[in-house]
Parts: sequence; structure tokens; C-alpha cells
Amino acid sequence: MKATEARLLEFMKRAPQFTIPIYQRTYSWTKTECKQLFDDILRVGRSDEISAHFIGSIVYIQEGLYQVTESPSLLVIDGQQRLTTVSLLLEALARHLGDTEPVKGFSARKIRNYYLLNPEEDGEQAFKLILTQTDKDTLLAVMQQKPWPVDYSIRVKTNFEYFMELVGELGSDLPALCKGLGKLIIVDIALNRDQDNPQLIFESMNSTGRELSQADLIRNFVLMGLEPKHQTKLYQDHWRPMEIAFGQEAYAAHFDSFMRRYLTMKTGTIPNVGKVYDAFKEYARPQIASSGVDALVADLHAHARYYCAMALGKETDKELAEAFHDLRELRVDVAYPFLLQLYHDYDHGLLSHDDFLQAVRLVESYVFRRAVCGIPTNSLDKTFVNLTRSIKQDRYLESIMAYFLLQRSYRRFPADDEFKRALKERDLYNFRNRTYWLRRLENFGRKERVNVAEYTIEHIMPQNENLSQAWRQELGPDWQRVHQTWLHTLGNLTLTGYNSEYSDRPFAQKRDMPGGFRESPLRLNEGLGSVQRWDEAAIRERAEKLAAKAVLVWRRPALEPDVLNAYIAKSAQGSYTIADHPQLAAGGPVRQLFEAFRKEVLALDPCVTEEVLKLYIAYKAETNFVDVVPQAKRLRLFINMPFHELDDPKGICRDVSNVGRWGNGDVEVALTSLDEIPYVMGLVRQAFEKQMGGGEGED
Repeated sequence: MKATEARLLEFMKRAPQFTIPIYQRTYSWTKTECKQLFDDILRVGRSDEISAHFIGSIVYIQEGLYQVTESPSLLVIDGQQRLTTVSLLLEALARHLGDTEPVKGFSARKIRNYYLLNPEEDGEQAFKLILTQTDKDTLLAVMQQKPWPVDYSIRVKTNFEYFMELVGELGSDLPALCKGLGKLIIVDIALNRDQDNPQLIFESMNSTGRELSQADLIRNFVLMGLEPKHQTKLYQDHWRPMEIAFGQEAYAAHFDSFMRRYLTMKTGTIPNVGKVYDAFKEYARPQIASSGVDALVADLHAHARYYCAMALGKETDKELAEAFHDLRELRVDVAYPFLLQLYHDYDHGLLSHDDFLQAVRLVESYVFRRAVCGIPTNSLDKTFVNLTRSIKQDRYLESIMAYFLLQRSYRRFPADDEFKRALKERDLYNFRNRTYWLRRLENFGRKERVNVAEYTIEHIMPQNENLSQAWRQELGPDWQRVHQTWLHTLGNLTLTGYNSEYSDRPFAQKRDMPGGFRESPLRLNEGLGSVQRWDEAAIRERAEKLAAKAVLVWRRPALEPDVLNAYIAKSAQGSYTIADHPQLAAGGPVRQLFEAFRKEVLALDPCVTEEVLKLYIAYKAETNFVDVVPQAKRLRLFINMPFHELDDPKGICRDVSNVGRWGNGDVEVALTSLDEIPYVMGLVRQAFEKQMGGGEGED
């Protein structure tokens, strides 16, 4: 490696050409970074006391794998953003200067011939900077003063137009801009491929500008070490189509999210949001060693296509597209690892179209029913990871249905009665998915779908706290309670195109006026035309009808008992009860202590369950968080969390991570008396909360 300080313009003038390798990210600076650089340049240009302004390093491969004798281009590893931005600024300055030369060396002709073009060369060799495919044509159009390409680079176009505006506002202050550009300093870092590791250098750099995304790092990891022809083939066949599918502006965000779901599906482990690149390297290295980089990239491309179909609205099948749209409205990103596996198997003929569609709808029903019933979303991501592992390809849909039906406690798939009860009573107006559930109810069974976006939500009983005398009489003497209880609930909410006309009118007027409920073409309003009085009984009756329809819209899976029983794991030892633990004999002091502790643990959350085993009693949420081993004079507790993470001010716990034991958990604590329970529960609660907080829920 050779590193020297250099003035940026002299560096650009001296270099024959800069080429951005195809594995590099696209140009990504926004107006924010452009304005910062522009202001810095003006600041130093206006001050005779400031002789230089450092803007970072330019790192490039000088020799080694790339034969300089064949191509004089310098392949830029770091510095693309600054080189591109300064080039755009120089072209904007050239267009405003014309034939004038306010500062020596700064005229339109000299700027272009020194820093932007190679005037004696032809073709691409005539340009100082060649960007990657997404940005190249747009930058070349700028340098040639040509119209924008059809598929122009949004960042290149936006930033150039912004610089044209900023430079135009300078007026007579153009010399300051010229002087400031001349003061820009960089560190010129030339790498020798045979001696330096560009990938490690690339990962460790923290230059001025926009932070590298996980997508940037992953692309570079896959492509950087390959021969140029191999790079080009993989990029054109797989990586470029992925970039196009995800979209110019959103590529990094979408690709990072996709990669996280892809790795979760492949490994069964959910990577930390900021550690996707590290997780990918760990996964990719053995894959490349066994099957080669081409197979890995092709698999990424295929799953990216599935992800774009589901998450970005790129699905072409009408029924699947509608199902994916509904999932996106519910924002169930945590289900995508499971859905990626399903889409892969559907694409490879292992899952039929109808079964795939039904499975997607089951995911929708599962998530929506749980949300309506107010079930915590903790560890919902793990639920779908485990579901992926539970698939039986010879009984694909059946195994998915069985998995859902066998979930218990806070993982349960709410039954029809629970769902209907919650749906009738819940505040659905302030529910985050209110347009979603109204649309699904309205369009269920329709071939001619209603565009719910053209309608507004109507409270049949008005929201106004100061109800008119007519409404008070309508609701009865207990009108305040009725209004408070049922205002935002299922029975009182509907859709209309006449919201402003309805206003707070009495129900009979809303029903009978032109465009009123009696004339409404919406299925949600069926029956309202024959209702004589809108009171608590009418609201309840309508809610009952809509809830009965809802269990058909968001169906719960159903399997015959003998089929479901085949999926239930049978214990070889049979079932155990408290009576199987003689230390917990009824009436004894340890039994009394156990019952008091048991009551406190089960009260932590409705999701906590108890399982009596031969040697201990387990208390579970996601999995065991505390196990109780009854002994003659005490309860021996094993708390399932790392010893070093437990906050134990009294120091009564013992690290048993390397000690044989019956229960789970690395922390042992003895419970000998009732007055110790509050402190011990504080320890147990830490393990419970750690487990409950371990998932990402719905993101």
C-alpha cells in the first residue's frame, strides 16, 4: 500500500481514468451530503487563512489482478461518492463559467479537459470517471450535455440539478467556489492486489460520507475477489437484476431486510439488524466452499425474486398478489422466512398453487386474530422459524395447519369464540389496520371488488361527545355508557361516501336521506335500511352478524381429531402430576411454600404455563424460564439465564453452568421460606422478561 497526500484536482488531472468496479454500490449521496461539501468548499474558498480542506481518501487498485497495461483505469475501492459528487459540481461550474476564467485554470474548457474528460480519447476512454451500470449512462449524459437517459440514475440527476441551482445562486461569488475546489485535499492510497487485501481494507474504512449498507458489504464480499470476467457474468446475470427488482432508491433498505429473512430461513437463527453482513459471511463461506459462488448467488437471486413478489408487490398471479397485499397491510415481516420457504417449494412444484394460497391466508388469519385478541407478539419471529422446521413436504398444508392448531398459550391460534368476542368489543377505529379489516369484510366473496380508498369510515352513532337530544333519546336513558362503550366498536363502524352529509344527523335521517344507508351498495351496510332504532341492542346485533362473517374471512384451520393427534408427540414416560413428587405432600411445609411460589409465577403473565415432569416442575413462556426441584426442606430453583446477566444484589445465587443438575438454567437459588419469595421472584422475573423481550414481534 502506498499513501500520499494530494490535492484532489491534481489527482483527477493526473489519473487517466477512474472506474468503479461492478461490485461497488451505486452512487448514493443525497442533497444533505452535497450541501455539506458545497458549504465546506465555499468556506475555505472565501478564506485566505485556510490553505486546505481534507475530504477523505481515494483508495484504488493499482496493479495485480487488474492489468494496468491492458486498461489504464484505476479501480476505485473507496472514494466513488466524493469523485462523483465533485465531478457533478465541476460540470455545473463549467456550465455557469462559459468562456470566462475568474480564477486561473477555471474555465469551462479547462475544467472539462483537465478533470472530466480525456479529449484525445474515444469511446468510454474519453471520460475521467466511469460509474457502475445503474449510474454510468446518466453521468456520461451530464458530461456530454445530452438529454437524460430514459432509465436515468435518480441520485446523479437530482444532485447535478441541485448543484446547478446552488452554483447559479452564487452570482459574482464564483471565484470563491473555484478557489475552494483547488484547496481540496485527499489521501491517495494505491493498493497492490498481490500484497494488500482490498476486502479487509474496504470493510475497515470509515470515510466521510454515507455509511456502507449491509447490501454494499455483501455484494463486495461475493464479487470482489473474482476474476473480472467472472465478476461481470455474476453481476449481469444475477446481481444487476436484483438491484433493478428492489429499485434504485430503496435497494439498500429492501436488500438488507430480504437478506435478514433469507438467512433466518437458511440457518434458523435471526441475525441482529446491524450484523446481517457478519451472519452472511458465516453462512456463505461453507456454501461457497461446497457448491461454489455461482450457486450461492443464483440461490440469492431466486429468493430475492420471491421476496420482491411478496414484500414489494411484484407478484403476477392475481390471487397470490391479493393475499400478499393483505399481509403487507398487516406488516408481518417476521413471517417472510417461512413464506420464502413456501414460495421456493411452490416454485419448484413441491407445493400446489391452491395450498400455497391457503397457507398464506392462514398466516394472515393467525396474525390478525391474535392482534384482535390482544395476544403479545413477543417471539412471533421464533414461531415462524419453528413453523418452517415443522413442514412435512409429503403432507405440506396439513402439517402447517397442525402446527398452528397445536400452539398454546400466547402462541395460540385464537378459536372462533375468542376471536368473535374480542372483535365485537375491541376499539377497532383506533386499530392500526382499520382500513384493512373493513376492506376485507366488504370484499369477502366479491368478484367485483370495492375500492375502499374511495370511502371514509363512518360512526353510525356519532363521535361527538355532546350528542344531540335526538341521539340521546335514540340511545336511551343510559346513553352516556352506551356511547362510551360502543362508539369505536365493530357494530357502530361502517363505510360511506357521504360522511360530510351524514354529519351528526339522527339515525333515521342517515338511513333515509338520498345516498343514505337504505340506498348503500356496500355489503357492510346491508340490513341498516330496515333498522328502526340505533341503540345498544342494534349495535350488538350488527356486531354479531359481522363477527359471524369475520370467522369466515379469517378462518381457523380445521383437522380431524385423529389427524391432529398424529402430530402430538407422545411422552414415553406418560404424564406426571404434583402427587408424583412426595416432597410436595399435601399439608406439608414445602407444599405450602411451593403453592405460594407457584401462584406468583403463574401470575407473571397469562402466557406462563406449568409442566410437571418426573424430576422437576417447569414454568414456561417461550421455553422454560424457571424449574423447581422439590426437596425435603426447600425448593431448589434453576433460573434459565446466564449467571453473569442476573442482577442479584444479595448474592444468594450460584453459577451451575458447569455442574450436573436436573433442571434447566445456569443459575441455582434455594427457596426455604415464604418471606424469601418477593426477592426470589425478582430474580425469576428477570429470566421471564429476558425471554419475552427476545423476539422482534411484528416489524
